[in-house]
Amino acid sequence: MKYKRVLLKLSGESLMGDKQFGIDNARLTKYAEQIKEITDLGVELGIVIGGGNIFRGVQAEEGGMDRTHGDYMGMLATMINAMALQSALETAGIDSRLLSAIEMKEIAEPYVRRRAVRHLEKGRVVIFGAGTGNPYFTTDSAASLRAIEINADVIIKGTRVDGIYTKDPEKDPTAEKYDSISFDDVYSNGLNVMDMTAFTLCKENDLPIIVFNINIEGNLKRIIMGEPVGTIVA
Repeated sequence: MKYKRVLLKLSGESLMGDKQFGIDNARLTKYAEQIKEITDLGVELGIVIGGGNIFRGVQAEEGGMDRTHGDYMGMLATMINAMALQSALETAGIDSRLLSAIEMKEIAEPYVRRRAVRHLEKGRVVIFGAGTGNPYFTTDSAASLRAIEINADVIIKGTRVDGIYTKDPEKDPTAEKYDSISFDDVYSNGLNVMDMTAFTLCKENDLPIIVFNINIEGNLKRIIMGEPVGTIVA
C-alpha cells in the first residue's frame, strides 16, 4: 500500500451519472463499493465533494445574483451531496462522519481539525461539507486546504477522464495524455487541473495530485496500491 491517508475530491457532476441534474443512486453505490475496497485495507480517507449537480455560485452570479449569496447556496448544495454519500457509505457498512464548515448541528459535526484527524485515526471516513465555509473559494480549494490540514499523503481527484491531457480529450481526439507532470509544467502549459488557488496551495505544500477516472471500477484501489493510474502532478 503506497498511500495511508488520502483526500478524495469528487465533483458534484460525477454524482449525476447519466442524469441531467441531481443524484444517481446507482452511481453513489458504485463509489461506496470502491471506497470500501480501500478502507478495508486500512486507508484513512477524507472526502470533499462539489455541488455542481445541484447549484453553482458562479452560474448564479452570471444570472444577476450576488456572488456571495450564490456561493453560500453552493455550499448548501455540497451538504446535500455529502449527506447522500454518507448514506451510501453507511449502507455499504462503512463508518463515516460528516463535518461541515458551516454549523448545521442537526445534520453534521462542526469542522474542527483535531476532531477530523481523530476520526481518521479511528478508521472512520470523514466527509468535509460546505467547502471552506467562505465565499469565493471553490471545493477544489476546500480539498487542498483539508488535505494539508489532515496531513494527507496525496489528493486524488476523481473525474470522468483518465488523467491530464495536452487538450480537452472530449473535444480534441489528438489530445495526448500525461502519465506524470510537474506543477511548473501545468502552469506553463495552461492546463486545467484545479483552480489556481487550490493548485498553488498544493504546490507550496508539496502535496501531489492524482487525476483519474473514478468511473472505472477498481481504479481507486489501484492508486492506493501504487499502480500507475491516471496522471500524477508532483
